[in-house]
Amino acid sequence: MRQLSISFESKDASVQGTYLERLSTLLEHDLDFHGADTLYASHDAHSFPAKFPPQLPKKFINGLTEPGDVVLDPMMGSGTTILEAFLAERKALGFDIDPLAQLIVSVKTSPVDPDIIQRQGKRIVQDARASVTDQRQDLEVALEERWDSRSRKFVNYWFAPSTQVELLALRQEIEDIHEQRYRDYFDLVFSGVIITKSGGVSMALDLAHTRPHRAKIVHDHHGHLVLEADADHISASRLEILTKTLRSPIDEFEKKYLRPVAGIPHNFERIQPEIQPSDAQHLPLEEATVDLIVTSPPYAANAIDYMRAHKFSLVWMGYSIADLGQLRKQYIGGEAVSNIAFEQMPTPVRQVIQSIAERDEKKGRVLHRYYSEMVRTLEEMYRVLKPGAAAVVVVGSSRMRGMDTQTETCLAAIGESIGFDVPGIGIRHLDRDKRMMPASAKNGKRSQIQQRMHKEYVIGFYKPMQSD
Repeated sequence: MRQLSISFESKDASVQGTYLERLSTLLEHDLDFHGADTLYASHDAHSFPAKFPPQLPKKFINGLTEPGDVVLDPMMGSGTTILEAFLAERKALGFDIDPLAQLIVSVKTSPVDPDIIQRQGKRIVQDARASVTDQRQDLEVALEERWDSRSRKFVNYWFAPSTQVELLALRQEIEDIHEQRYRDYFDLVFSGVIITKSGGVSMALDLAHTRPHRAKIVHDHHGHLVLEADADHISASRLEILTKTLRSPIDEFEKKYLRPVAGIPHNFERIQPEIQPSDAQHLPLEEATVDLIVTSPPYAANAIDYMRAHKFSLVWMGYSIADLGQLRKQYIGGEAVSNIAFEQMPTPVRQVIQSIAERDEKKGRVLHRYYSEMVRTLEEMYRVLKPGAAAVVVVGSSRMRGMDTQTETCLAAIGESIGFDVPGIGIRHLDRDKRMMPASAKNGKRSQIQQRMHKEYVIGFYKPMQSD
């Protein structure tokens, strides 16, 4: 069996022993990390829902690998695992089919020169303001020609005309940047102007929580966006929830463009991560080449709908709404059930699917799709892991038609059927304010998603060596 003598310093104890013993011990640790600083380095470079705290992958990376080892996240999302592996001088591999996830992770782990960022950012702001003042008519014509009809309809619905002009002025300046890492950097700042906890410069509320609601009319005498229905008859607290200031994109960009660079590592000598667009069910990796996997799959049935928010900035970066919709259908945990390869399931998983199908046949098939995709994903994890190495998978359970999907026990059963050992399942209680879970559209009420997403499970999958 693989023997590493690395110790991991924590508030609880040092982690010692064989690899499998250390994995088991780590899973028993306090995994909540409430009160911990989660915004160091570039972890806060862009809003992203349901991120796990960086201390979680850091714990397993430090406890189970050495510098230079290969750490993989096949569903990298905002890249928390990738950044932690990068900071710990491991070789990080990250895959995701979401274009915004790829951009976020690339920027968070790509060293840049702060002086260049400052000069280019100042130029972008100055030239964009000049374009709005001196070339407004040209910008308005370019807006009409920029998108197909469906994408144009989306932009018109969610962005005020004056906002569109300023956003296009910024886009034109960013698109003139030749060096990719700096263009990517300012693309990310641009996206952060749109996708924020307060909905950014669009006419959306709760955008960063992936459940946007549109303000229906604009510009009261205070400069707020106000929802139209019953605005004169609701309480002051309710009105506060339904109002939003319409901000200048150029002003917001000016405020934000220096923020990410402060956290991005400036050491160009680090082992640069490999980031690729790829489905976790079909990894472009050789067999037995990975030392550790730390990842968090999506919830079933698009419970957290990443593309619903991400398309707000991606549509400005050259992606059509139709193409983004097709990409969304490929996400693990999607709701479409046609043309899906359904896998045979272990008995406990089959029983859960059947129980939900008895209440709602369509929901049962949606759940069967999710677990089928996770069968293929776990098979790929098993294939690329070295013998004697582990995959740490952070999952949350869902409810369908009032029934628990039992995600943690079902995935453990699937993993065991593939050949993994499951030495333990840790539990972490969510700090909802830091996880950015979807908000309810109904003021004062807790949505179903809020009620069910209060804890997560950290499953340890161990790939045995032949001698185990």
